[in-house]
Amino acid sequence: MRKRTKKAVRDSMLVFLLLMFVFIVMSLIQYEKPTSPNNDNKESISENVFRYQHLVETYAIQYEVENYVDVLLAMMMQESGGRGNDPMQSSESYCGQVGCIEDPEQSIKQGVYYFSQTLEKAHGDVELAVQSYNFGEGFINYVIEQNGSYSQELAIDFSKEMYENASDPTIYTCLREEAKQYNACYGDIQYVQSVMKYKEAISSN
Repeated sequence: MRKRTKKAVRDSMLVFLLLMFVFIVMSLIQYEKPTSPNNDNKESISENVFRYQHLVETYAIQYEVENYVDVLLAMMMQESGGRGNDPMQSSESYCGQVGCIEDPEQSIKQGVYYFSQTLEKAHGDVELAVQSYNFGEGFINYVIEQNGSYSQELAIDFSKEMYENASDPTIYTCLREEAKQYNACYGDIQYVQSVMKYKEAISSN
């Protein structure tokens, strides 16, 4: 009788351990299951940016660029991550100097308006419009005089020329190693590439 009891206890323990093993294995499989691209992409975009999506959409409709909301949000992500009083960093296009805008809505309104202007002058070339948001509208004229469409090579050439001809080049900082390599420290020569990566993440959400 005692042997049968011990055997029953032993069998119960084996079943319990087997079930625990199966449970642990299933938990590990579930834990290691890759997350969807949407989740990964969403994490790469600041919630501060998504917080302003409605305002961006409102002014995008007003300035007839409603098809470019994802681009505008990506630009905001690149400019500030949605932080601060000037999340679109649009003060310079508004008043000619940094820091004159202290209201996020005004920043977004001006940023969307300025993008709409660059897009129109760039004849719908989105990459040219985006880079011109960073470089200024002079880049559009520069590109039109060359071949008429955006390329990173032209962005590098323009940045280098503007930097070398600046009356005080010390006001510019080479934020990227690639910029130092080309001596192209005016603006951000990889602005388009950075914005488009954020756009892809936003569009897939």
